[in-house]
Amino acid sequence: MSYTENPPAFPISHNGSTLPGMHGLTMRDYFAAMAMQSMLLTVKREQDVESINIAAYRIADAMLKARCK
Repeated sequence: MSYTENPPAFPISHNGSTLPGMHGLTMRDYFAAMAMQSMLLTVKREQDVESINIAAYRIADAMLKARCK
């Protein structure tokens, strides 16, 4: 996944340009966190947390793909 497909969610800028190496949270991570947050509202105790993590990133990847169209 390239930088343009997965840009910073909240880039840190200085004088209008992003600082090298200071990109913060990526869009993929942000989308996954938002998806996971809603999934965890309905989680059952016996449900595997790892499967929620995987599902959240699948949703994030689909969102990034749709965003690039």
